[in-house]
Amino acid sequence: MARSAIREHLGRGSHQWLSWHRSPTALPGYPLPAPFWCCLCRGVCGAGPGAAVPAGRGGGRRQRVGESDHALQQLPGQEHGPAAQLGHHLDHGWDSPAAHLPKGTAGTGRGREREEQLGWCRGAEGLRPGAFSSAASTSVGAQPGHPGPDLQQGDLRRAPPGSAVHHPSSWFPCRYFRWWYKKTCIEKKSAFIDLMCAVPLQQIYGCPLGGIGGGTITRGWRGEFCRWQLNPGKYHYGTVIADQFTVCLRRKGQTVYQQVLSVEKPSTLQGWNWGYCGHYAFYHALYPRAWTVYELPGQNVVLTCRQVSPVIPHDYKDSSLPVAVFIWEVENGNEEPVEVSIMFSMQNGMGAKEDKSGGHWNEPFALQEGGERVAGVLLHHCTPTNPFTLAVAAREKAGTVVTHLTAFDPAGSGRDVWQDLLQDGKLESPTGESRATAKGEVTAAAVCATCTVPARGHQTLELALAWDMPRVHFGALGRRYTRFFGSDGDAAPALSRYALAHYEEWERKIDAWQKPVLENSQLPSWYKSALFNELYFMTDGGTVWLELPHDCLPQELQGPGVASLSHLLPVLREYGRFAYLEGQEYRMYNTYDVHFYASFALVMLWPKLQISLQYDIAVTVINEDVEPRQYLMSGQTAQVKLKNVVPHDIGDPDDEPWQHVNAYLMHDTANWKDLNLKFVLQVYRDYYLTHDAPYLRDMWPVCQAVMESELRFDTDNDGLIENGGFADQTYDAWVVNGASAYCGGLWLAAVRMMCKMAEVLGDEETQQKYSGILQKGKEAFERMLWNGKYYNYDSSGSDTSSSIMSDQCAGQWFLGACGLDQGELEVFPKSHVISALQTIFEKNVMGFAGGTMGAVNGMRPDGVPDTSSVQSSEVWIGVVYALAATMIQEGMVQEGFHTAEGCYRTVWEQLGMAFQTPEAYCEKKVYRSLAYMRPLSIWSMQLALESRVGRAPCAPPPSSSPVPGGTKQSIGDSPGPVASAGRQGPCPVPPSL
Repeated sequence: MARSAIREHLGRGSHQWLSWHRSPTALPGYPLPAPFWCCLCRGVCGAGPGAAVPAGRGGGRRQRVGESDHALQQLPGQEHGPAAQLGHHLDHGWDSPAAHLPKGTAGTGRGREREEQLGWCRGAEGLRPGAFSSAASTSVGAQPGHPGPDLQQGDLRRAPPGSAVHHPSSWFPCRYFRWWYKKTCIEKKSAFIDLMCAVPLQQIYGCPLGGIGGGTITRGWRGEFCRWQLNPGKYHYGTVIADQFTVCLRRKGQTVYQQVLSVEKPSTLQGWNWGYCGHYAFYHALYPRAWTVYELPGQNVVLTCRQVSPVIPHDYKDSSLPVAVFIWEVENGNEEPVEVSIMFSMQNGMGAKEDKSGGHWNEPFALQEGGERVAGVLLHHCTPTNPFTLAVAAREKAGTVVTHLTAFDPAGSGRDVWQDLLQDGKLESPTGESRATAKGEVTAAAVCATCTVPARGHQTLELALAWDMPRVHFGALGRRYTRFFGSDGDAAPALSRYALAHYEEWERKIDAWQKPVLENSQLPSWYKSALFNELYFMTDGGTVWLELPHDCLPQELQGPGVASLSHLLPVLREYGRFAYLEGQEYRMYNTYDVHFYASFALVMLWPKLQISLQYDIAVTVINEDVEPRQYLMSGQTAQVKLKNVVPHDIGDPDDEPWQHVNAYLMHDTANWKDLNLKFVLQVYRDYYLTHDAPYLRDMWPVCQAVMESELRFDTDNDGLIENGGFADQTYDAWVVNGASAYCGGLWLAAVRMMCKMAEVLGDEETQQKYSGILQKGKEAFERMLWNGKYYNYDSSGSDTSSSIMSDQCAGQWFLGACGLDQGELEVFPKSHVISALQTIFEKNVMGFAGGTMGAVNGMRPDGVPDTSSVQSSEVWIGVVYALAATMIQEGMVQEGFHTAEGCYRTVWEQLGMAFQTPEAYCEKKVYRSLAYMRPLSIWSMQLALESRVGRAPCAPPPSSSPVPGGTKQSIGDSPGPVASAGRQGPCPVPPSL
């Protein structure tokens, strides 16, 4: 891509990125603004050993960033776009210009507006003043350990072990430790929540590689391959130093420049030329793509590496592929041609101890199709469990030559590899496979693509990375992509060829999807960045997408009850089984109380996966697990799963998900008040958005069963359920007693949806039953909880029952998303909803941290955060996005955006948690549970915006529709209105914004 084209692409305003900036004077725990772009500066940047630690769901540990952690800083705004300023950096430091900017801003002037359109970028250390705005800039390789003026060194620190645990018995630590020791030391398995060995925060991550459910490899913004999730739900955090791109330039038959494109200076491979100056490079990310721009000092050559993964809405084939493509655009600014080689080296493995287990080997491959050839090296990683193959490949076309080196020692000096490339810009290309490694040895391979770039011209080199782990350690099921590429473990060459042949089509679809949002000048830049970049969790959430065997019988799907779900098998056979973790540190699949929030991303972008997930939950509802076990908080013994109750999760990735549900051991969730309701709410929401009538018919008996179970919590028969005096809902460390705004609101919303579903299905008896309950419940809810300004936290009359809960309108949120909040369908008086939201905005948002950190979960009426629980004083990012969506639904658009912006600025900028958004943080920058599911709820904001301009669907067919007895719509029919709109791209925001 020519320099002018790069400038146009990066500066045209069609991309909203996030911008971070790191420098040698980086503030501990203080990162940066909206899109993401980074300058790869000198030194090595990364969090130290004392960084962030998660807290368990019902309590656990929260943490601060330790003294060795670094953060990102903002750069002053400027009118010039980043592409126009490439390479114009000074080597001097700067005195934290972010300290002189207003909180929550990233620069001023038109430059900031222009730059933020670029996406997720990282800021640069030592930039010429005004070279960048807040767009997404990051200095790659900032020096650690330099405190800044706003935060003291070590200001973000790990909380004392167990400090976040709120438990009814002082014996909880003993019970937990006994269980943890047995699980990890005797059974040699991972804990579902590990309070003893938390994952440290590292502010290094960029855009993950790979599609949905086939495993992911995260590439950091400095170019390193640093987070690996090939085994489902199991992460290896570590940079593999041999995994690099290297450039070689030759003029007139002589090599004039050869450089590893990395700021690292490792102790291995010292025969290579390391220490690329980060001032000359910038990183940009707008998921599922990322860009890195390198200027080669003194060479008048610019390289742009574009990283593409196949994450495409409404695509159920290519989106499953475990591949990524790296397109290298080379621009030659000289008056003579230059020969350019890009070498991609890769170690056989993930940098884990298994890399040295022996038996691993490499072999070259080539595939010919038409006039083009794909060639590379296969790296066979032969472990006893879940063996896999990595494929490093390049596309050989007219003017491009592909060479390879089958094996080299990544633990040695690497001099032979370096000299081989240096000699003629190509690699040796030996034939035959390498020998298998001995125990204690590691091996690596390299592929090189070479072309000649004419004077003042440009060329493109295309390389790919694929990985093939067809089967997983549970269920003996194949991954989704094996449906198209086979499950024999030999698919890596075909995957590489397919990716290199189809990435241009992927990019066209990605552009068509994202362009309407990115080009909408009415939308704030940070929102565009957050909307797309938060989708990283769809692939990097320990995600699995598995094929169901075509000979699978209903009884094999856990029990005889599934026979009543007539479309269960067709759905699962056609679209597979989908699961993602609650969080990278909370290892439970499809945690349902949290998925309730995140599900908007699925139903809007991959609705068939949401339908599949719901069928799996329905199966577990119908069945039970009578095995007794002890729960860690109370110490009481109860069975694992009751019949006709929604499970907390569908299992642990270290066990047998779908077969052994409820990996969560903190509480017995059979008595939780929200899980059953969230199933009913999602069923109708899914039907409303997809018009999938067979799905609604199948789910209706399950909805009736879980609502009958829920009715037992209405102890006084007033039409309103009561909480039980313990933390019996998603806020599992926040005690609630009696009628409550959160669970009571969800209950009334679910009752309203039961009435509507009964009407659609022609079930008059059930409709009358729940209509009567609704009338009683509405009166009780208003009488017991409404205080004239908002709904009290609960009706217990305790010291904190009058707290202002930010999530008190969760029921209204779902009703509004389904068009059931107007006129005679209204459940909560509109004036009360508006008043409650205004109070939340005044107290929980603007009255907390100066209005710059989102909404605190609980606030006392006097303006002091509710500290009765660790969770009441936290900000939950996913809850804040849901609150913002509710505000937008109710016409409080500016308030909604302001509320959500505080979370984005705090997480992606001030805490430096790019592509690892946590569950929670506090005002003092203590946070909990990195890389969490709930923030996907930001897509409910997009649905709310679309609804305001009439792009969301109207209400589904009334009872006169032939739904009860059949419908012309089949399982494979095209999606409903929202899904169709998603193909065309989300709608613009109303002009009133």
